[in-house]
Amino acid sequence: MLEVDLSLLLALGAVALLAGFFDAIAGGGGLVTLPVLFVAGLDPLAALATNKFQAASATVSATCAFARRGMLDWHRGLPMAVMAFAGGALGALSVSLLPRDLLQAGVPVLLVLIAAYFAFSPRLDDSRMRKPRVSLSLFCLLIAPLIGFYDGVFGPGVGSFFMVAFMLLLGQGMLHAVANSKLLNAACNLGALLVFAASGTILWPLALVMAVCAMLGAQLGARCAVYFGPRLIRPLVVCVCGAMAMKLLLDAGNPLVEWVALEWP
Repeated sequence: MLEVDLSLLLALGAVALLAGFFDAIAGGGGLVTLPVLFVAGLDPLAALATNKFQAASATVSATCAFARRGMLDWHRGLPMAVMAFAGGALGALSVSLLPRDLLQAGVPVLLVLIAAYFAFSPRLDDSRMRKPRVSLSLFCLLIAPLIGFYDGVFGPGVGSFFMVAFMLLLGQGMLHAVANSKLLNAACNLGALLVFAASGTILWPLALVMAVCAMLGAQLGARCAVYFGPRLIRPLVVCVCGAMAMKLLLDAGNPLVEWVALEWP
C-alpha cells in the first residue's frame, strides 16, 4: 500500500488544481494527473480509479458553474447525459476487452485534427447558431454514448471530442459547446467511476484531496471561459490538444510511432 504523506497530498492537490482549470476549458486534465499518479507509485488500476474520481469531481464542478449562468439546456441535455453515463459505464466494464493499440494509434491523430480545426477555422465564435448536421435524437442515441464509451475505455481528449461534436454536428457556438460538453463529460465520468468504485481500488485520501482541488480549478476555469469567451478557449484547445497528442505519441510502445519507425528506418 502506498504511504500517503502531507507533501504528496499537497503536490497532487496542486496538480489536480491546474488540471481542473484546463479541463474546464479545453479538456485533457487526465493527461496531467494520471502520469503523476503513476510516478507517485500507485498501481495502474488504483491510479485509473483515483484519477476518475477527481476527474468526475472537476467536471461536475464545471458543469455546476456553467449551469448557474444559465448556459445549459437541461431539457435537451439530460437525455444525452444519461446516454453518455451508460456509455462510460459500459466502456469501463469493457476496458480489458478492446485493443488499446488501436486507441493509442488513432487518438493522437484525432487530437491533431481537432487542434487544426480550432486553429484554422475562421468562424469559431459564439455569435450565432449554425445549421445542425444531425438530429438531436441521433446525437443522443449514437454520438453521446459512443464518446462516453471511449471515456470509460481510454479517456484522453474526451472533453474536446464532445466540444467539437456539439459545434460540428449540432451547430452550437463555442462557449455553449464548452458548457454542454462539461455536462456530458461529467456524466460519462460518473458512469465509469461507478464501475471503478465497485472494484474497491480508489485510494481515498488522495482521491478526496485531489477532488477538492480539481473542483476549485474547474470553477476558476469555467469562470475564465465565460469571461474571456472564444479568445481564451480557442488557443487553449489548440495547445491542450497538441500537448495531448504529443504526450500520447511519446508514450513508450505507441503503435503509430513503432509503425513509422519500421516504415522509415
